[in-house]
Amino acid sequence: MPLPNRVRPDGSLFADPARGLLFGNRGGRFHDPATKALPARLYATKQWICCVLAFKGRRRDVWGRYYTELFFCDEVTALAAGHRPCVECRRGDAHAYRAALVAGLGLPEVPLFPAIDERLDRERRDGRRKRLHSLPAESLPDGAMIATGAGEFLALRGARALLWSPSGYVAPRPRPAGLVETLTPPTTLAALANGYRPLWHPSVDDRRG
Repeated sequence: MPLPNRVRPDGSLFADPARGLLFGNRGGRFHDPATKALPARLYATKQWICCVLAFKGRRRDVWGRYYTELFFCDEVTALAAGHRPCVECRRGDAHAYRAALVAGLGLPEVPLFPAIDERLDRERRDGRRKRLHSLPAESLPDGAMIATGAGEFLALRGARALLWSPSGYVAPRPRPAGLVETLTPPTTLAALANGYRPLWHPSVDDRRG
């Protein structure tokens, strides 16, 4: 049975056999190693990162005594949930993400990553609930993720909105117009709008309709 360690774009956890392209954590352990059941907590610290699946030959006992390993369909999903690139295993991506958000937000100084984590935490959570941002669809960059009233998640890419699933994108739709409920935090939207290019699931190349 798969563990409930897959992440939806709204940051919630669930069980699914799809492995995904990236994994990460939320600053430590917040699961019970004995039961490995769906945790009641959402995170250990405010450092929510997304990582490569393999790094320096390291092997882990998933959901053992150390941190709570999480898996994402792709980076677009991870960013929507409120994660950012890991500085250790994705150093180039982490610095590119930071440079893009600095440019997009017009910050006078380059922040340390803990300061970015604090900022993302304010933008991704409303208590225990996912914080949604009502924004004009026309202003959103490629890689933004929105929620629909039907409980679906749509990733924006060009003129299309791609329906999210744990194993990839399954159906293209016309890009919406007007105000939409946006999952991706504004800080990350600024990075996406100013040159940061996230890792997409390869299924996007099959959805050209």
